[in-house]
Amino acid sequence: MKSDFLIAITQLSAEKNLPKELVLSAVEAALVSAYKKDDFASNQNISVKIDPNTGRVKVWAEKTVVEKPADSRCEISLDEAQKIKPDAQIDDVVEVEATPRNAGRIAAQTAKQVILQRLHEAEHSAIFEEYADKEGDIVAGLVQRIELRQVFIDLGRAEAILPAAEQVRSERYRVGQRLKLYLLEVAQTSRGPRVVVSRSHPNLLRRLFELEVPEVLNGVVEIKAIAREAGYRSKVAVAANQKGIDPVGCCVGLRGIRIQNIVNELGGEKLDVVNWNSDDSLFITSALSPAQVIGVRLDEENEVATVVVPDKQLSLAIGREGQNVRLAAKLTGWRIDIKSASAAEAEKMTEAKPAAKKEKAAIGEELPAELEPALVSTEALPGEAAEPSLDIAPTAEEVSFDQKTTQEKPQLRFAEEIMVAPPSKPDTKAKKKKKKVSRGKGSTEDGIKVSKPRRKIEVVEEDIEEY
Repeated sequence: MKSDFLIAITQLSAEKNLPKELVLSAVEAALVSAYKKDDFASNQNISVKIDPNTGRVKVWAEKTVVEKPADSRCEISLDEAQKIKPDAQIDDVVEVEATPRNAGRIAAQTAKQVILQRLHEAEHSAIFEEYADKEGDIVAGLVQRIELRQVFIDLGRAEAILPAAEQVRSERYRVGQRLKLYLLEVAQTSRGPRVVVSRSHPNLLRRLFELEVPEVLNGVVEIKAIAREAGYRSKVAVAANQKGIDPVGCCVGLRGIRIQNIVNELGGEKLDVVNWNSDDSLFITSALSPAQVIGVRLDEENEVATVVVPDKQLSLAIGREGQNVRLAAKLTGWRIDIKSASAAEAEKMTEAKPAAKKEKAAIGEELPAELEPALVSTEALPGEAAEPSLDIAPTAEEVSFDQKTTQEKPQLRFAEEIMVAPPSKPDTKAKKKKKKVSRGKGSTEDGIKVSKPRRKIEVVEEDIEEY
C-alpha cells in the first residue's frame, strides 16, 4: 500500500506538471483537515508528515503539559512529557505522535476534495509564476474558440484571452489558427490566473524585430521609437550604437527578407524603417519619408514643426487620410503642419507687404517739417463763418469749367419740346390695299406671277343725302 501511495503521488505530479514535493505538501494539508474532524479537537494544532521514501504517514499533535490531564486529546501529564522532552515543564507545549489507526469515510472524502483543491491551487500558482516572468514577451498559441468578440488562445498550460480592444480590425481569426501574440497582463483571480494577450500593441512590433534581426537583440541596433496603426501602417525609428553599421539595412535584410517575415506575421501591414537623429528637424525629415522635404521650421514653445514640401509631394507627405503625417507626429513627438512650396511663398509675400508699409510709415514720420504736406486751416475771419480753406490753386480745367457755367444761362423750355414723340408706324395697310386692287394676269411690283385672275371689285356709289 505504501508503494502504491508513492506511485499515485508520482502520477499526479506528472499529470499536473508539478514538482513531487509540492504534491506531497498538498496531500499533507488535506490529511490535516481530514484527521481533525474525527480524532482531534477543533482548536488543536496538528501536523502531518509523509516520508518521501517509504510513504509512511505520521500525525503529530500539540498537547499542553499539566499535572493531571482532563482531556487526553489536548493535554499530557508531566511524566509522559518528560519522556518525549526531558526538559519539559508545566504549561509547556509538546508535539506528540498521535497517528490514528483508521480514518473514517467522511474524513477520506474530505481528504480527497482537499487534495484536488490544493492541487488545483498549486497548478494555478505554478502557471501564474511561469507566465508572470514572460509578461512583455511574445508567446505563440492556437485559436481555441471565439465568443462575444473575445478570442480564446490555447498557450499550452494556460488559456489566454484576446479582447476586442487588443485585436486588429483588418484581421479575421479562425479556430486552429496559429498566432504570435504580445503577453500584455497576467493577473491572479479567484478562478485562476488571467492571461491577456494583444495583437495591436506597438511592443509586439519591437519583439518581432528582436526575433528576426540579431543586431536588435544584441543591442548593436536600437529601436528608438515606434508609431503604429495596427493592420495598416507603422513607422520604426532605429539608430546604430556602433560606427560603420547601417541600422536601416540591418532591419530590412538582404533583399528585404527580414522585414518581409515581420510583414507576413502582421498580415501584410506596411512598415517604414527610418533613421533616428538627435536633431529634431532632420528626424522629422526622415520620419515623413517617402516624401521629400524642402525645409523645416520649429516652434519649440508650442512644439509645432512647419514643414515645406514640393507641390507634387504634398499628397504623398500627408498620406491617405493623413496617415503618413499622423504617424510621423507620433514618432517624433512634434505637431507637424505641412505646407506646399507655393503656399509658403504666398504667405511670405503677404507677410512682406505689411512690413513694407510699416517701413514707409516709419520713414514718413521722420520727414522734416519743410517736406510735410500742407494742413487744412480751420481759422475763420472775423465776421465770417468758419470754413475750411485749402492752399491749393485751381487747375486750368476747373477755371474753364467755371467760365462755361457762368456764360451759359439756363433757358425755359416747354413740355412739348421736352417730351419725346412716339415712333411712327409704317403704313402697311395702304400697301396691302394697293396689291389687292391689281387686275388680270401679270406680275406684281415684287415680281411674283399671278396664275389666276382676281375677282373684279365693283364700287357702288350711293347717293349721299345732304342734310
